[in-house]
Amino acid sequence: MPEDKNGQPLTGEHSEQERVRRQKRDRLIASGIDPYGEPFPGRESIETLRTRIPALNPLPDNIPVIKSRIAGRIVLLRRFGKAFFATLQDATGRFQVYIRKDHIGEELYDLISENTDIGDHIGVDGTFFLTKTGEPTLDASSVTFLGKSVHPLPEKWHGLTDIEQRYRQRYIDLIVNPQSRDVFLRRARILGFIRHFMESEGFMEVETPMMHPSPGGALARPFVTHHNALDVDLYLRIAPELYLKRLVVGGFDKVFEINRNFRNEGFSPRHNPEFTMMEFYMAYHSPEDLMALTEKLFGRLAMEIHGSTSVPYGDDLLEFSGPFKRISYFDALAQACALSRDNLFREDSLLKLVKKKGLPIPPVRNGKPYTADLQNLLFEEMIEKTLIQPTFVTGYPRAISPLARSSRQDPEITDRFELFVAGVEIANGFMELNDPDEQLRRFMSQLESRNSGDLEAPPPDMDYIRALEIGLPPTAGEGIGIDRLVMLLTGQHSIRDVLLFPQMRPL
Repeated sequence: MPEDKNGQPLTGEHSEQERVRRQKRDRLIASGIDPYGEPFPGRESIETLRTRIPALNPLPDNIPVIKSRIAGRIVLLRRFGKAFFATLQDATGRFQVYIRKDHIGEELYDLISENTDIGDHIGVDGTFFLTKTGEPTLDASSVTFLGKSVHPLPEKWHGLTDIEQRYRQRYIDLIVNPQSRDVFLRRARILGFIRHFMESEGFMEVETPMMHPSPGGALARPFVTHHNALDVDLYLRIAPELYLKRLVVGGFDKVFEINRNFRNEGFSPRHNPEFTMMEFYMAYHSPEDLMALTEKLFGRLAMEIHGSTSVPYGDDLLEFSGPFKRISYFDALAQACALSRDNLFREDSLLKLVKKKGLPIPPVRNGKPYTADLQNLLFEEMIEKTLIQPTFVTGYPRAISPLARSSRQDPEITDRFELFVAGVEIANGFMELNDPDEQLRRFMSQLESRNSGDLEAPPPDMDYIRALEIGLPPTAGEGIGIDRLVMLLTGQHSIRDVLLFPQMRPL
């Protein structure tokens, strides 16, 4: 039988198991039972049922009457002739039901028992009891067929273990792998907690466009689309930054957005072309305020998810109680490279070290690499992966921080920081550049890079310059990578394990 690359029959071809299941579906139809069911009102969640049971203190010799109406997918099935046990799973958990011929009627029982498979959805009305082994169970008084599964689930004893198949068929992964379900339940808790935290700190949640007339807010290659009615190219946003700062100009002093961003780049355990970030901006505040807020957020998130500020991650125990360690970008780089501060700004010294380490030389302009790109390449290679405990790196080069304000003490660096945890960048924040003339000069420098072939350098956003001319107050802004944060808090080492539907290569 023809199969695709996942070993599944091609469209129009069915395995023997699938043919048998379709025959069962047809028998249900012939007997007047809709295999795809009707709404099942009045049910309670399995979690609610499990919560009600201990409150009534059921004992084997003194069980109170507990009636319930539940529904879910059959994930386990044991038949015994005139009765069978089925374990139902809904979004909140699992519960066993007991279906007997003399309780639901011989005709219905024969139809249900002969034509039911693991994966089917059923609804059950029944009364609680404990089996001889003490298993909480619902003795069914009626059974309603709610949805026929014509494609078998993976065998229960090995589940869906092929990693790529788990990502491509997440709907199956969520059914058969409880650990995967737990990751995404915790992701939802993390997002809900972040929203509550930000609102409690006086921030307003906003929404900004996902299609931009000009890509901006970060150095990244955008996805391009075309608006037919306007006959113009638009860009999926690479960052919401410039729009959020427009809102600060408009008078919203504290704003945040949990947003989807799109960057036309490759895949890695830490990168997906579509990803989630939170960006937030605070008028009249400083990067120090951002770092303090970040420490507070991460500490409370750790307590919410783990009940402790100490979070296990691989072989490490990450401590989020704060204050986090802080290091200077150039001090750390000088120490790691064994170079003086002056030599950190000499391209010949940097190139010699880059070549010695066998690193790829960054793109060049006017025949030479950017000094800041060489510095950053060495920083990424020699320092980032050593930053295991939460660490703020401060004082990034101006040349790689086009939207950040220059330091009043040293014009070569900016009032910018990045937060690293477990060797990975988790957050990036800085004092926003609010001088429109200086911002325009930096935009034009980026345009020069773009004209030289740098596809990550954005064109100038002149409307943003106009907004700055209206007046942006002193403002601090930060972006936090939500997917990477979820990885830390759920113990995952690939971004695909915290994305419900990661981008995959076509089969």
